[in-house]
Amino acid sequence: MEFKTILFYVFSGLAIFAALRVITARNPVHAVLFLVLTFFNVGGLFLLLNAEFLAIALVMVYVGAVMVLFLFVVMMLDINIERMRTKFWSYLPLGATIGLLMVAEMGMVLSGRYFGLDALPAQQVAADYSNTKALGALLFTDYVYPFELASVILLVAIIAAVMLTLRHRKDVKKLDPNAQIAVKAADRLRIVRMPAEKEQAAGQGE
Repeated sequence: MEFKTILFYVFSGLAIFAALRVITARNPVHAVLFLVLTFFNVGGLFLLLNAEFLAIALVMVYVGAVMVLFLFVVMMLDINIERMRTKFWSYLPLGATIGLLMVAEMGMVLSGRYFGLDALPAQQVAADYSNTKALGALLFTDYVYPFELASVILLVAIIAAVMLTLRHRKDVKKLDPNAQIAVKAADRLRIVRMPAEKEQAAGQGE
C-alpha cells in the first residue's frame, strides 16, 4: 500500500468520525470543534488531489474565520440544549429517511457511467499551468453573481448573529440613530423674543 493511500484512509476516517460527532455531540461548542477537525481533514484530502488552493482556503477562511465566528456565537448564545433535544427522537425517522435517500442518490450519481473516471477527459496541462489562476478567472467571470450573492448572505448572517446576541442594558448610554435621522430644526432650535435692548435704551435716556 502506498503512503498516499494510507494518508487518504487516515484523513477520510477522521473526517467521517468528526462529522458524526458534529451531529451527536451534546455540547454545541464541542460540535463546532469537531466541525473544525472535519475541515482540517477535508483540507488534507484536497492536498492529496493536488488542489492546494482549495485546501488553504478551507483552512484559512472556514477554520480561521467562519468557524471561529460560529464558535463565539454559540458560546454567547444561551442555548437550552435540553429543551432542544426533547423532540429529537420524534424527528429521527424523517431525518433518517431523508439521509438514506440522499446517500442513495449520491451513490447512483457517483457510480453512473457518465460520472465515472472513464468519462473524464485526460489531463493535458502545461508545465506552468496554475489551477489557482484558472479558478479565480472562472470565479470572477462566469460565477461572479453567485459569488457576490454568497458574500451578501454571509454579511446578513453576521448581522443577524450580532443582533441575536445583543443584550439591552439600562445602565449603558447609547444613541438612537433613528431619532438622530428623524430630528427637525424646530426640535433643536427655539427663537425667543426678548426686549432687552429696548429696556436698556430707555434706561440710558432717563
